[in-house]
Amino acid sequence: MFSSRFVRLASVLAVAAVSLVGVPASAGLAAAAPAVPADSGVASTIAAEKQITPYRVDLTVTSASMGGDVKVTVLSPTGDAPRPTIYMLDGAGAGEDVSDWITKGGAEEFFAGRNVNAVFPAGGAASFYTNWLKEDPKIGRPQWETFLTRELPPLIDARFHGNGSNGVAGLSMGGQSAFTLSSRNPGLYRAIGSLSGCPVITGAKNEAFVKATAAMYGGNAEKMWGPAGGEYWRSHDPQFRLDALRGTTIYMESAQGKPGEPDRRGDPESDLPPQIVYGIASGVEIGADSCTREFAVKLTKAKVPFTLDLRRVGTHRWDYWKLGLGRMWKVLEPAL
Repeated sequence: MFSSRFVRLASVLAVAAVSLVGVPASAGLAAAAPAVPADSGVASTIAAEKQITPYRVDLTVTSASMGGDVKVTVLSPTGDAPRPTIYMLDGAGAGEDVSDWITKGGAEEFFAGRNVNAVFPAGGAASFYTNWLKEDPKIGRPQWETFLTRELPPLIDARFHGNGSNGVAGLSMGGQSAFTLSSRNPGLYRAIGSLSGCPVITGAKNEAFVKATAAMYGGNAEKMWGPAGGEYWRSHDPQFRLDALRGTTIYMESAQGKPGEPDRRGDPESDLPPQIVYGIASGVEIGADSCTREFAVKLTKAKVPFTLDLRRVGTHRWDYWKLGLGRMWKVLEPAL
């Protein structure tokens, strides 16, 4: 769970966590640049599918915008009755072939039998699920926004009887991405969920978080959004697009980093002592909690309704996100 890449990111966030609360995010910036329009003629196709269980299909989607194949898992009820769809995004360490929500988050068991298509793209590690501005030697130039908002939904709706009602949710990096995708594509999603995310990406500490996340995999965030605080960077910060979130059901959850029983057990995938493991996870969660609170203040001032679940016990790890999935779904499901 805690790779050397994660430890490097944690060192940045742990130092920043104490000072994140109340840090202004460059007040007075100009309105965000318009969303990148969809490329005309851009299309994708389902190249292959593998039925894993009666409720799970693993797809290989050939994407024109991504320049290759993308692995996507879909959990869907049987039958052909129309149903809503929720797109679930991983954190920075996203699984390459299968989403971490499937392998670590208990999503397959959670969504079994529910009347919803749950869609899990794989391979988004350190990408912020966005359209990268320039080619990066390590990350490449993925066009996740185009893929997730233009190419994939029609395929899912056609193959899995989607009714056009969509939601998007994610954890950590994916929580930020959920807000960015929604704010840049008004009307596409009826519900947004974030577990331990950091929606705000401008301001010194938040920009440092973005840069450190990309650097986990050798990427350069300026290849993604240009100079920190610049026009293209700001155009991906949902705090400058709050009006686009009006009418959308919003759920945010974070914790104060206090270790619980899962932290005392340690991490079976790590050789580090439990104290080191939960120390890292605690520091990262403190930073996410501060950023979540910062965004909640901005939503409140803009009079955009939201549900906020601030928890005392919890660190930045799957044991808590698995529990948070159920709490988040109770809020998002009625909107879909």
